[in-house]
Amino acid sequence: MAAAAFITLLGIPSIAACRDASTGPLGKVKRAGRILIATDALYPPNEFKQGDQIVGFDVDLGNALARKLGVKAEFQDVRFDTILQALDEGKYDISLSSFTDTREREGRFDFVTYLSAGTMLMVPKGNPRRLRPDGLSLCGKKIAVERGTTQEEELSRKDATRPGAGTRIDACRSAGRPAPIRLAYDDQAAATDALAKGQADASLTDSPSAIYGAKESAGRIECAGSAYATALYGIAIPKRASDLRDEIFKAMKALMSDGTYRRLTTQWGLATGAVPDTRINAAE
Repeated sequence: MAAAAFITLLGIPSIAACRDASTGPLGKVKRAGRILIATDALYPPNEFKQGDQIVGFDVDLGNALARKLGVKAEFQDVRFDTILQALDEGKYDISLSSFTDTREREGRFDFVTYLSAGTMLMVPKGNPRRLRPDGLSLCGKKIAVERGTTQEEELSRKDATRPGAGTRIDACRSAGRPAPIRLAYDDQAAATDALAKGQADASLTDSPSAIYGAKESAGRIECAGSAYATALYGIAIPKRASDLRDEIFKAMKALMSDGTYRRLTTQWGLATGAVPDTRINAAE
C-alpha cells in the first residue's frame, strides 16, 4: 500500500491531495470567488443581450450553479467559433453557450449535460419554396448557419478531423442533386437576419433558437417540419479541470433535485427540452 493511501485511510489528507485541492482549477475558482464563463450572447433564448446585460436560460443556470459552488458567475461575451480554443488556453473556466455534446468535442473537453435540443429548419413565412428538413428539398439552396455549429458541419465537406461532416452534401450528391450552398455567419442573429432579408433560402439552427427566432420575427419567419438529430447540450469544461467538472456535476444534480432547474426551463419556454438527469460526456 502506498504511503499516501495509508495516510488517507487514517483520515489524514495526503500532502498531494491538499496541494491538488488548493491549486487545481476548482481551488482557483474558490480563491477568486468567481467562475469565469464564456458565452456567445447572440443565441436567444439561451444567451443574448438586453442592453449591455447578458441574459437568458444559460445565464440564469450559470448563476444558480455558481451559488451552489459558493462563488459568483461572471459571463464574458465571446464569438462562438472561438470559445473552445479560448477555453483550452485557460482564458475562461467553463463555457455555457448551447454547446451540443459530441464525440468529437469530447476528445478535448468534458461536458456536463443539461438540455435536449435538435436541429430545426427556419424558412420565410408561408414556406414559398416548400422546404423540409428531411428529403432533398434543400439541395442547391442557400442555407444560413452559424460558424462552429453542428449545422455548419452538416453543410461542410468531411475531412480527417471531421469524419461525420457533410451528411447533407453527401445525400444530395448521391441523388445527383447539387449540394446546398452554405452561408456561414459569426452568430445566429446574423444568419436569421439574412433569411429575413431574403439573402438565404432557409436557416438551420438548434430548436430553442429556431422557435424563439420565429416567434420574435414579427411574422416574417416560421419553422418547417420537426426537429431532427436531437442531442444534449453540455457545459464545456477543459479535461484538465476534472475537480471543477465534478463539482459542477454535483451542483447540477442539486438544481434538478430542488426544483430550480425545472423552474428555469419553464420560465424560458424550454420545458420540452428539459432532461430528467445530468450526465458527463453523454454523446451518442
